Amino acid sequence: MAITETPVRLPIPPLPRGFRAAGTHAGLKRNPTREDISLIVSDRDATAAGVYTTNLVFAAPVAFDRSRTPGDGFRVIAINSGNANACTGRRGLDDARAMAAAAAKAVGVDEAGALVLSTGIIGEFLPLEKIQAGIDTVAAKLGSDADSAITAARGMMTTDTRPKLSGSSFTVDGHHYTLFGMAKGAAMIGPRMATMLGIILTDAPVGAADAQRLLREAAEQTFNCVSVDGHTSTNDTVLLMANGAAGGRPLAGEGLDAFGKALMDACETLAREIADDGEGATHVLRIEVQGCRSRDDARQLARSVADSPLVKTAICGADPNWSDGAPVAFDGGAVSASIQASRETLIELDFGSGPGSIRFYSSDLTAEYVRLNADYHT
Repeated sequence: MAITETPVRLPIPPLPRGFRAAGTHAGLKRNPTREDISLIVSDRDATAAGVYTTNLVFAAPVAFDRSRTPGDGFRVIAINSGNANACTGRRGLDDARAMAAAAAKAVGVDEAGALVLSTGIIGEFLPLEKIQAGIDTVAAKLGSDADSAITAARGMMTTDTRPKLSGSSFTVDGHHYTLFGMAKGAAMIGPRMATMLGIILTDAPVGAADAQRLLREAAEQTFNCVSVDGHTSTNDTVLLMANGAAGGRPLAGEGLDAFGKALMDACETLAREIADDGEGATHVLRIEVQGCRSRDDARQLARSVADSPLVKTAICGADPNWSDGAPVAFDGGAVSASIQASRETLIELDFGSGPGSIRFYSSDLTAEYVRLNADYHT
């Protein structure tokens, strides 16, 4: 299957202090120009938190990471693409442990401080020899520059056309803190953590319980408000690592609120990028719902629009329709041209004066989506 890659469109944010990253090709993907192994390393012990797929069938890396997070003393995340290590039974969990041990050994840290992510084809065992060799290779390439960050982000891509990166920063008591985010996801994306991987790194000092709570809140309002095709999957994971390398005491009060806002901003950017890179997408849909009885009601309404093939194909074809419950006069040609000319299409739904509201992202449905998924071996 041929995937046309596009360059990074957003400014490349810096890695936070105390983090290094890299990616390389280890032979898991057929294309030798596409990275398939990545490492993220903290030069000091870091807090880690995680949110995971709600799918009842979940992959070995999800089971492995879920058993370890939230917690302290983490140093390395190993990532592979091209093989999801999903539906692989007890051997799959053993392979996840072996992958974590190989990463820890390669960077000289304790195995208990390692986490793993995998994405790709389901139902095949990991090629451990290739992965272990790739980990050793990429460990020698670790850096903190932009190129290192990009290769690490590319190492988690499957049908993505580009790396998805985000950054934000904030200051507390004279300490300037940075967040860096990267994610993958282009299809089998539903609003319950589906077929996406994400990593958020920060040099702020954040306790494990606070990190877990704030990551869960951010995921609920961002990654769980994205649907490309409404499908959940087996490997979806977002990990947060906070190493405190920028100094200061563990964040609390207003400082913790500032971190939560920066985290939300970074996740919002990544969530929109996932929708924007939906397989074959020509438009990203931003659906704003307000006036509902509750946020859950607003989510249900937004998702019904986001997952509608008729809505998605209408946006693809730039086909405007009447609104407000009845036909209204409008210049169809002008509206159609406006839809065609804009990458983002805004759909606003107002149901009254209730407190429930939501922002939800999706993408249009094109013939290219069908081609990609018809050709892709899952």
